[in-house]
Amino acid sequence: MPRPKRSSPILQHAEQREASLQSISLELDLGNNLTIRSYSSLIDMLRAKIANYNSTLSELDDQARQIKDVEKQLRNLSEQMLLGVAAKYGKNSSEYGKAGGVPKSERRRPTRKQSTAASNAEL
Repeated sequence: MPRPKRSSPILQHAEQREASLQSISLELDLGNNLTIRSYSSLIDMLRAKIANYNSTLSELDDQARQIKDVEKQLRNLSEQMLLGVAAKYGKNSSEYGKAGGVPKSERRRPTRKQSTAASNAEL
């Protein structure tokens, strides 16, 4: 599942404010370094940071998909390797056990639980 991309309500609000301030003057200077140019510069910086962040998320999503694909391949190869050992040495061999399989002679039979109705009937 891809990660949700980020947007910024603060950026949207600032873009609207920038458009309103530009309607006053394109070279508005309110003193103390409060200019349209510095305001626009910071808006552009935030826009670039968000774009970079969203791009990085897309790359991470792609890498996660690649990892899952390789995991699937490795799981299949592991199973084939175990089956290969079983074919060569048998499922009851020590080699099969060393490879991670459970030899037939060591498998436990599942025990069935009695249902409550059957156990009540016996009492």
